Amino acid sequence: MTSKELLYVEDALGHECFMKTCCKDTASMLKDVNLSTYMGELEQKHNEIFNKFLNLL
Repeated sequence: MTSKELLYVEDALGHECFMKTCCKDTASMLKDVNLSTYMGELEQKHNEIFNKFLNLL
Protein backbone atom coordinates (compact mmCIF):
# COMPACT_ATOMS: atom_id res chain seq x y z
CA MET A 1 0.00 0.00 0.00
CA THR A 2 1.40 3.39 -0.96
CA SER A 3 1.64 6.23 1.53
CA LYS A 4 -1.10 8.09 -0.36
CA GLU A 5 -3.42 5.08 -0.10
CA LEU A 6 -2.58 4.73 3.59
CA LEU A 7 -3.51 8.38 4.15
CA TYR A 8 -6.82 7.79 2.37
CA VAL A 9 -7.63 4.78 4.56
CA GLU A 10 -6.69 6.66 7.73
CA ASP A 11 -8.88 9.58 6.66
CA ALA A 12 -11.78 7.23 5.87
CA LEU A 13 -11.40 5.56 9.29
CA GLY A 14 -11.63 8.98 10.94
CA HIS A 15 -14.76 9.86 8.99
CA GLU A 16 -16.45 6.56 9.80
CA CYS A 17 -15.57 6.88 13.47
CA PHE A 18 -17.09 10.38 13.46
CA MET A 19 -20.25 9.12 11.75
CA LYS A 20 -20.61 6.25 14.24
CA THR A 21 -20.37 8.71 17.12
CA CYS A 22 -22.86 11.13 15.53
CA CYS A 23 -25.37 8.36 14.88
CA LYS A 24 -25.04 6.99 18.41
CA ASP A 25 -25.40 10.43 20.02
CA THR A 26 -28.36 11.35 17.84
CA ALA A 27 -30.12 8.04 18.50
CA SER A 28 -29.84 8.60 22.25
CA MET A 29 -31.37 12.09 21.98
CA LEU A 30 -34.32 11.23 19.74
CA LYS A 31 -37.70 10.66 21.32
CA ASP A 32 -39.25 9.11 18.21
CA VAL A 33 -38.68 5.36 18.50
CA ASN A 34 -38.63 4.78 14.74
CA LEU A 35 -36.04 7.49 14.12
CA SER A 36 -33.95 6.32 17.04
CA THR A 37 -34.01 2.75 15.71
CA TYR A 38 -33.03 3.99 12.25
CA MET A 39 -30.09 5.93 13.67
CA GLY A 40 -29.00 2.77 15.50
CA GLU A 41 -29.07 0.92 12.18
CA LEU A 42 -26.97 3.66 10.60
CA GLU A 43 -24.49 3.37 13.46
CA GLN A 44 -24.16 -0.36 12.78
CA LYS A 45 -23.68 0.29 9.05
CA HIS A 46 -20.91 2.81 9.73
CA ASN A 47 -19.32 0.35 12.13
CA GLU A 48 -19.28 -2.28 9.37
CA ILE A 49 -17.69 0.19 6.95
CA PHE A 50 -15.15 1.17 9.62
CA ASN A 51 -14.18 -2.48 10.11
CA LYS A 52 -13.82 -3.00 6.35
CA PHE A 53 -11.41 -0.07 6.12
CA LEU A 54 -9.57 -1.30 9.22
CA ASN A 55 -9.09 -4.71 7.61
CA LEU A 56 -7.23 -3.04 4.75
CA LEU A 57 -4.38 -2.21 7.12
